[in-house]
Amino acid sequence: MKTLALFISILCSAAAYSQNTISNYKYVLVPERFDFSRENNQYGLNTTAKLLLEQKGFTVIMGNDQLPPAVAANKCNALKAEVVERKSLFTTNLTLLLKDCQGNIVFKGKEGKSREKEFPVAYDFALKDAFASLNAVPYKYDSTQEVATTPAITPSAPAPAKPEVADITGTLYAQPIPNGYQLIDTSPKKVVTLLKTSTEDYFIAQAGATNGIVFKKNGDWFFEYYKDDKLVSQKLAIKF
Repeated sequence: MKTLALFISILCSAAAYSQNTISNYKYVLVPERFDFSRENNQYGLNTTAKLLLEQKGFTVIMGNDQLPPAVAANKCNALKAEVVERKSLFTTNLTLLLKDCQGNIVFKGKEGKSREKEFPVAYDFALKDAFASLNAVPYKYDSTQEVATTPAITPSAPAPAKPEVADITGTLYAQPIPNGYQLIDTSPKKVVTLLKTSTEDYFIAQAGATNGIVFKKNGDWFFEYYKDDKLVSQKLAIKF
């Protein structure tokens, strides 16, 4: 039952995570004041956040700065940076969140902590500590994944559904991507996207509109997914 519950949970989250990573975004919006602050740019936190995000490689728009055309046309082309505070008696605790235009969390960092007594120093240390986990995540902007600036399909012409996964044959070659691999056939064409999990040789998988898992068992790789409420298991030949 635990395995089934894990499998269902993975299927529910696979589409969102496979589509939405920080590498899909060039721009980040930073507010002039975080929700826990009492004034704009209190202790210089907002400008520090802007600097740290720019050092990561993002183009950062702060407060009322003029928006780039891509963001002005569609706010979904930018992430929004939020910093949240967890109240504690002896420590300052801050966490970095990067959210998409619908409020979904694309990145959540570890909690940054500081035991400094002076507020400006404590908040500065905690913020930089909160950014440490972002610095550890690979980031390279992929323009092919940017959200479209105009609707691609009008309501009168609904977008065609993605095809279900076809029978996968032949050897697939694994190419590294942020957070996992893409499996390429000899065409070459991307066939399956694999996203890493906390378990070795166990991946969240997406092939067309089909979400499932890819895992290694007794030296062989298998792709498992549900079709018409039935579990399908397909053996894959993967070269890493």
